[in-house]
Amino acid sequence: MTARYRPTSKTRSLFLPDQPLGDSVSAVEKELTGDPAPTAGNQCSAIRSRAYRKIGMRIIPLLFLSYVVNFLDRVNVGIAQLQMSEDLGFSAAVYGLGAGIFFIGYFCFEIPSNLLLRRFGARIWIARIMISWGVLSGLVMFTQTAWQFYLIRFLLGVAEAGFFAGVILYLTYWYTNARRARATAYFFTAVAVSGVVGGLVSGWILEALDGVGGLHGWQWMFLLEALPAVLLGIIVLGLLPSTPDQAKWLTDDEKEAVQGDLSTENSVKPVHSTWSGLKDGRVLLLSAIYFCFVLGSYGIAFWMPQIIRQAGATSLLEVGLLSAIPWGVAIVVMVLGSKSSDRTRKRRLHSGGAAVLGAAGLLIVVAAEDSLTATMIGLVVATAGVFTALPLFWSLPTSFLATGAAAVGLATINSIGNLGGFASNYIMGWITTATGSASWATVILAGTLLIGTLLMTRIPGHLTDK
Repeated sequence: MTARYRPTSKTRSLFLPDQPLGDSVSAVEKELTGDPAPTAGNQCSAIRSRAYRKIGMRIIPLLFLSYVVNFLDRVNVGIAQLQMSEDLGFSAAVYGLGAGIFFIGYFCFEIPSNLLLRRFGARIWIARIMISWGVLSGLVMFTQTAWQFYLIRFLLGVAEAGFFAGVILYLTYWYTNARRARATAYFFTAVAVSGVVGGLVSGWILEALDGVGGLHGWQWMFLLEALPAVLLGIIVLGLLPSTPDQAKWLTDDEKEAVQGDLSTENSVKPVHSTWSGLKDGRVLLLSAIYFCFVLGSYGIAFWMPQIIRQAGATSLLEVGLLSAIPWGVAIVVMVLGSKSSDRTRKRRLHSGGAAVLGAAGLLIVVAAEDSLTATMIGLVVATAGVFTALPLFWSLPTSFLATGAAAVGLATINSIGNLGGFASNYIMGWITTATGSASWATVILAGTLLIGTLLMTRIPGHLTDK
């Protein structure tokens, strides 16, 4: 639980000049991020800059590595399908249901997990999530029947519930909204890095270790890629401070600077009480938008290997190598998009525009038919667009949800939104089995991205574009 900060007269003179706070939110933002005032303000600015530089170096890399492993363990079943389905006799529909049922478990336990994070602290709870998901991800190697596949994927969703929303909540303990979009984007680039690393490593494991020790390549893949989650969970338990006041590497002045910024921002956020975030209409609207974006994103993440193989890739290693290319481009676009969003403060324009780019890429994939080159161009555009839209999206709810409401509000948005992961996998699997092609399903994914963008225009700009 975050410590309450009560400014002293000294810190008030540094953070809260003697002027009314309620007149405009922009005045607060200028105080947090604008030009430093003479003397005391300059000193405060130097302390603040040093504090955020330390935070960026200490917590973001560890969260980044954790999310690389998290996303890899979540979607490596996508490339495993190319070998696993043949070995076990799974149809595309069985695979799609098994891949998607993960999100049902995720949905059921997302809000309780975020509330438990507030109770036990981020360090303990994030470590618990990582260790349990690592163990369960490794157990997928023992799958023999469809029902075993469904059960272990459901339990994996239960174990992972709360990790992403918990980290987004955790970042609100350290960064104001003016700084958080870029921090979130750096954390979210782990998705793209996971795609690059996962494509290369998973493709190699499937081919090189197939038959070693009497195990299939996909069994080795689940085992070897689960181990880093357990190791990182132990490291998080030892190194990750739950709140700024627990960070031994921050001085007292630096802690005051960070807590002062956060207290000032929270004082002007309209939604504070824990359960009010669940009842806020904007939270439900954002949940619908995120559902549309997630539906498109997991259609890409889980089915990209299959699309590349159908377009003409000849080996599992080639599929892995080609899968890495769209993710590599996405890393660059995500960072550039977050910097532009922070500079212009036009949050909706950047997130919605990126989603439209993703929809355009998916339509290129459909039009490409059997051309591997055209398919790859479409996947590059789609991946860069969709996975840039997602981190920029998260600057929207945190702009009006204060700490108490954020725990439930963020978990609600993430849990409802991630049902899109179930829907995308079920749609892709069912339509692919019925028609022998993923084209119509891909068109549906593109359509949902456009619907999400249209819904985003219903969000008041004065609440989010700041």
